[in-house]
Amino acid sequence: MNCDKSRNKAEILKKTIPLFAASGYNGVTMRQIAQAVGIKAASLYHYFPNKQSLYIAALAQAFSEHADFMRESFTLPVDPEMRLQHLVKKLCILVEDEADFRKLMHREMLDGDKSRLQLLADYVFGDFFRQMNELCRSLSPERDPHLMTVSILSLIIHHYQITPMRSFMPGFKPAHNDPQVVAEHVFSLLRQGCG
Repeated sequence: MNCDKSRNKAEILKKTIPLFAASGYNGVTMRQIAQAVGIKAASLYHYFPNKQSLYIAALAQAFSEHADFMRESFTLPVDPEMRLQHLVKKLCILVEDEADFRKLMHREMLDGDKSRLQLLADYVFGDFFRQMNELCRSLSPERDPHLMTVSILSLIIHHYQITPMRSFMPGFKPAHNDPQVVAEHVFSLLRQGCG
């Protein structure tokens, strides 16, 4: 792909991610995306064959910008528990800092379109999930690594999904919004449960 086409594609994705995050897959048309990007709708098809491919590319872009930041956790030359601690911190930072990514994930879970979820599993999150499974297997061989991975991700992601409400709940402290505080809390829960 030539440099201009790559740059144009990256610009389209950059402007598309917030649109999908705000309105979901079904709430955004190719015409609206083209208008936000400042090109004709037909020109979008020069870069993406259809809306679904654009959507998958947008999610992949939103995740990949931070994937290397998190993947280093899997290769650190420390014991598995320390790799998990590192990963939990990185995930908390990602989910806290990237509202568009958090919204995209939440919308996908609510929408539940099986074909899109399969594409996301295959092309966006599959490798990361496999690496998490391996880390979980090394931490606790007697436990199901898939369930451990899902539990870890759920502890982190759900914490941020309920952020708008939890500030009104009894016992809330402003420090509860700090990703470092959340990461330490989640890691302490995991550490107690993995022992």
